[in-house]
Amino acid sequence: MFAKKIHRSDMIRCVLCADAPCSKACGGLDPARRLRSIWFDNEASAAASLPDSIPCMNCDAPCEKECVRPGEVHIKDLIKRLNDEIKPEVEAIDNDEDILKTTFCGKPIENPFLLSSSVVGSTYDKCARAFEAGWAGISFKTICSIDIHETSPRYSAILGSSGTIIGFKNIEQLSTHTVEEDMAIFRKLKRNYPDKFILASIMGQNDQEWEDLARICEENGADAIELNFSCPNMVEGFLGSAIGESPELVERFTARACRGTSLPVLAKLTPNVGHMSPAADAAIRGGASGIAAINTIKSIIGINPHTYVSEPAVHGMSAVGGYSGNAVKPIALRFIEELCHNPNLKNKHISAMGGIETWTDALEFLLLGAATVQVTTAVMQYGYRIIDDLKSGMIRYLKEKSVTDIKQIRGIALDSISDTTEVLERDTILFPKFDHDKCMGCGRCVISCADGGHDALTMDGNRKVRLNGKKCVGCHLCILVCPDRAISSTSRRISRDKPAEE
Repeated sequence: MFAKKIHRSDMIRCVLCADAPCSKACGGLDPARRLRSIWFDNEASAAASLPDSIPCMNCDAPCEKECVRPGEVHIKDLIKRLNDEIKPEVEAIDNDEDILKTTFCGKPIENPFLLSSSVVGSTYDKCARAFEAGWAGISFKTICSIDIHETSPRYSAILGSSGTIIGFKNIEQLSTHTVEEDMAIFRKLKRNYPDKFILASIMGQNDQEWEDLARICEENGADAIELNFSCPNMVEGFLGSAIGESPELVERFTARACRGTSLPVLAKLTPNVGHMSPAADAAIRGGASGIAAINTIKSIIGINPHTYVSEPAVHGMSAVGGYSGNAVKPIALRFIEELCHNPNLKNKHISAMGGIETWTDALEFLLLGAATVQVTTAVMQYGYRIIDDLKSGMIRYLKEKSVTDIKQIRGIALDSISDTTEVLERDTILFPKFDHDKCMGCGRCVISCADGGHDALTMDGNRKVRLNGKKCVGCHLCILVCPDRAISSTSRRISRDKPAEE
C-alpha cells in the first residue's frame, strides 16, 4: 500500500478555491485539482495522473503569483513532490468505476456515495448538480407537512488552525417546501436521472402522516424511504430524536410507514442515546429493511464572554443543536460497529454517516459493515466536487488490495473491535522509534511525556531526544504530539517484565 508522504499541513494555507486562479495561470497542469486530492487523502491518484513530463522544472511559478494568498502556498514545490517522490511509488491503474457498483436494499447503484438528508439535497437544481458530479443518490431533505420557518443565523462551527471546519453545529429543521412541491422535484429528478437513487426522508406528526408520506413518496418516484427519528432540532411531541430515544415509538411509527409503501424502509436513528441497538431492534420488528446512522449530536458551541449567549445567536437566544463534521466520526464509527455486531441486523442494509470527508473516512465505515455512506457537512464546506476524490481514492485502494468488488470489503474489520478492553493483551510494550534526521529538536514530546506521560524522555545538549526504556510504558503519546511526524512505532514487542534501556 502506498505510504503517505504529503499531508494537509504541507498546504495548510491553500483554501481550495472555486475556479482557482492557480490553474488558470498554469499551462494546463491544473494544480488546483491536484492540491484538492492531497487535501482529501488522495495524493497517490494525483501523482499517477501527472503527465510524463511536467513543466515545473524551469517554471517561474505563475500559479503562486496568481494565488489568492500569493507566496503562501508552495504550489510548485507540492507538484514537484508529487512527481519526484510519489509518482515513482504508485502504479498506473485504470479508473474503471464498475468496481464501485453496489446495491441499496437490492437496487443497483453506481457507487456507495450518497448525500445525506440536509440542505445539500433540498432542491431540484442541487440534486441535479450532485448527480452530474457523480454522486449515486441523495437522501432528500426531510419531507413533512409542518410549516417550517428557519432561523437566521442557523450555523456555527469549531475551526482548526487552517480555518477549516472541524465541528459544525446547526439549528436547522426540515424541508421548507410543501409536500406537493417536493413531490414535483422527485418526479423531475426521476424523469431526468432514472438511474440515480432517491431516498425519501420523511417525518410525520402522527401515525397517519407516517403512512401517507411513505405512500406519496413511492408514488412520485422514491426508491426507498428513510424515517427521520433523529433530528435534534425537532423534538416537540412525537418528533425527531424524541422518537429515536423511545424503542416503542420507533417500532410503532416504522410499522405505520411500512403500511404505506412497498419500498425498503430505513430508520434513521439518533446518537443521543447510550446504545442504539434497542431502537434498531424495534425498527426491524416494525418492518424496516435497514438502519441509517448517525444523525447529528446534541451540542452547545461556545458561550460569548461578552454577550453570554451561545452560537448561533438569534436575537439574544440560542438553542441546543446538532453537531456534525469530522470531529464526530469516532462516535459515528462506534455506533456503526454496534449495529453491525447486532445479530438482529444481519443482512440488513446499514447506511452510515458522521464526519465523512475523504475516501479513507468512507472506507472505515465500509470495513465495519456499512453498505453505503452518506455525506453532508463536508459538501457544505467543500462542495459536491469531493466526489471525485471519494471515487478515485477508493478505486485505487481496491485495486491495490486486489479487490474486484467493493462489497468484498464490507465488515472485514468488524472482528478486530471489542466493546470491552478486557480482551486486549497487556504483557508487552511497543516502544516509540525516533527519526533523528527528521526531528527538529522542539522538545514537545519531552514536555508531554513529563507532564502527561511517564517521564521516559529527555533531551541531550544537542537537542536530541533520548528514551529511557525502563520508564517507557509504550503509550505513544509522544507520537501523537510530534509536530514534525518524526516519531513512529517499532514493530517489536518487548516483555513488560524485561523493559530495555534505549
